[in-house]
Amino acid sequence: MDVCQKIKGLAATYAPEFVAVRRYLHQNPELSFQEHNTCAYLKEQLLALGVTDIESVAKTGLLATINGSQKGKTILLRADIDALPIHEQNNTAYASKAAGVMHACGHDAHSASLLLCAKILLELKDDFSGSVKLLFQPAEELSPGGAISVMKEKAYIALGTIPHVGQHVRPDIPVGKVGFRSGKFMASMDELFLTVKGKGGHAAMPEKIIDPVLIASHIIVAAQQLVSRMADPKTPSVLSFGKVIANGAINVIPNEVSIEGTFRTMDEDWRKTALEKLDKLVTTMAEAMGGSCELKINHGYPHLKNDSTLTEDLRILAKDYLGDENVVELDQWMAAEDFAYYTQKNPACFYMLGVGNVEKNIASGLHTPTFNIDESALEIGGGLMAWLALRKLSV
Repeated sequence: MDVCQKIKGLAATYAPEFVAVRRYLHQNPELSFQEHNTCAYLKEQLLALGVTDIESVAKTGLLATINGSQKGKTILLRADIDALPIHEQNNTAYASKAAGVMHACGHDAHSASLLLCAKILLELKDDFSGSVKLLFQPAEELSPGGAISVMKEKAYIALGTIPHVGQHVRPDIPVGKVGFRSGKFMASMDELFLTVKGKGGHAAMPEKIIDPVLIASHIIVAAQQLVSRMADPKTPSVLSFGKVIANGAINVIPNEVSIEGTFRTMDEDWRKTALEKLDKLVTTMAEAMGGSCELKINHGYPHLKNDSTLTEDLRILAKDYLGDENVVELDQWMAAEDFAYYTQKNPACFYMLGVGNVEKNIASGLHTPTFNIDESALEIGGGLMAWLALRKLSV
């Protein structure tokens, strides 16, 4: 039996164990930078599998090592472990027990898949040379993200430049399929906080006030020029404002208005320029209308760029494992991911694992209170990661 068939057999045999692991994690989610119990549980699982080379990274993360029969190359496989501040609305036996906290982005599935991958790799230690690093990374969901902290750790720095592979669930891809994209794949993301100041007063006497609500309205509309008239049309850019607070009343104009939003793009030079232009635009517009505006920027993750050579290699290997018809080409995605930091320093590939199943009514989007996965995807996710790692180590 060849290695591919061995992996498929092991994945099928052991997957039910890791469905249980995924459900435990789903029931017991923890927010970014707070994953203490999650980390302890994952360490227990690794030790139970027989993985003893485990180092703590970024306080609540783990970096484990599985060595083959001989020395050789090294590859890193990453799963994120944190949850989101969302109250789950699924009526399942394994729904979140933590009020207002939910694994709504599939990090429970990422962790369970990587543990299944670890079990498969341990069974096949005699069939490969080299080392597989298993990174269970905290705090992907909250800027500045856990990746930055991991990359400062001595254990990580000692790895040097090695291939990094990350897998992420996507409910809009049917279970059984995976998706790849070479080059620029995901966007940078900066958080924007604007405070528009004026002079409040009675709504019936506009001549005696400087209306920050009106100023804010003009700013929101005018700021879209960044995308419509200042950005290169060939450069993906998204500017969105999702929160506006003008805490007045029907007959009360407030002194100030707060606006929050994000700016996303896939070009770091344009990113810097756009934010400078936005600052100038909102400041001068507010001043021209008699008020003022302060812009604070929380600089988030850079854009994620998949290494073309590694990604094309993994795409071919995925087709060998799943069949040509089950490997799809992805569009660029304007979501952001702190795996992007790894892609700046290493040959890296971040690909998508299909978990949707319309027939089972599993189709809710990421970051929604009804998000769920078809758990048969865990067998595919764990097996595929093991296959990709072993094949890359052998080349």
